[in-house]
Amino acid sequence: MKLSKLEKNWIMYDIGNSAFVMLLSTIIPIYFKNIASDDGVSLADSTAYWGYILAISTLIVAVIGPLLGSIGDNKGYKKLLFIIFVLMGSGATFLLGFFSNWVIFLIIVLIARVGFSASLIFYDAMLPDVSDDHHMDHVSSLGYAWGYIGSCLPFIICLLLILKASSLGLSTSWATCIAFIITALWWFVFTLPLLKNYQQKYYIDHKSVNLFRTSFKRLFINIKSIFHNKPLFTFLLAFFLYIDGVYTIIEMATSYGKDVGISDNNLLLALLLTQIIAFPATIIIARLVVKIKNTTIIRLAIIGYIGITLFALQLDQAWEFWFLAVCVALFQGSIQALSRSYFAQIIPKEMANEYFGIYDIFGKGATFLGALIMGVASSLTGSSKNGIIGLIVILVLGLLLFNYHLKIKKRVEYI
Repeated sequence: MKLSKLEKNWIMYDIGNSAFVMLLSTIIPIYFKNIASDDGVSLADSTAYWGYILAISTLIVAVIGPLLGSIGDNKGYKKLLFIIFVLMGSGATFLLGFFSNWVIFLIIVLIARVGFSASLIFYDAMLPDVSDDHHMDHVSSLGYAWGYIGSCLPFIICLLLILKASSLGLSTSWATCIAFIITALWWFVFTLPLLKNYQQKYYIDHKSVNLFRTSFKRLFINIKSIFHNKPLFTFLLAFFLYIDGVYTIIEMATSYGKDVGISDNNLLLALLLTQIIAFPATIIIARLVVKIKNTTIIRLAIIGYIGITLFALQLDQAWEFWFLAVCVALFQGSIQALSRSYFAQIIPKEMANEYFGIYDIFGKGATFLGALIMGVASSLTGSSKNGIIGLIVILVLGLLLFNYHLKIKKRVEYI
């Protein structure tokens, strides 16, 4: 399937922002735990603080996301708000290495993650503008696939820079600072083609002087309509649960691995392997979705993640972490990409921003629950393994609710 120029530009942003995702899953938490340990903070406490900052940043986006999305549905606002949050996220990432105080470092991580997550509201909502219903699954999957492989190049450069810092005449902290700068620039540069060529195709032509009030009013009306749309509402609830487990595993894997005694080098290399394997795995899924229903693949991916969390309960050796990394790679692209395109297919396109703002509450906002469970479990019990049990329960409930959603959707379509 040949991609249009705009579809390619849209995919390039996945390549750019995935470098930050990779950094957030690997170097950032390791660097944070090291500077926190140097200040006398225990491993369990630093894992708890890391979980809390992820939860807080997610909660902020969950609160402001739907209103921002509602404003973004108005003509001329989607691209503007997208630019603002890209600059906020990449700018904060640029500054990360200039602060060695772990509290200030966490605050900057908070700003960077809010900017990143908010930018995705508008980026995801651009999908109906750049593609059609028949191609969305394919384009969305390719976005994740190229994002995985595209993030590897800056990550490898950053990793080599840190590992070879002494031979380059650099301290580890300065090498890490340069790594943050490289990632920020990579993110921003790969955003430029989309900024240059994107035009909002579906929009609401606002005529009211008070844009904020009318957007808020429209948001309230649409939230009410979602509650009355049983197929859409049950999907969002199921998505809230199963994607919570997915995102928490992605974002807490490094911190969890360090707690159970996996070395920094093994953590970084195993997660690099995840990105490399995820590329062909997601490409294969993008082709299979033509023959197999996207909902069937989503269900299989949820079951795969349940198996991953069960295995993680007994993880205490490096080879087990490597094995787990490969398993995650097989499922993470498909479940995220197909959930995104499936949602884009069942919502009104002219209100894509608003609906994706709500999607963000149920999706990336769900990380609040998973990160909170991991943080509280680590604080209360002194072991982050206890938080894994909560993730298993969440994933199982997500699978059951997704099956229920499909039954309701089939019943409504039959009627």
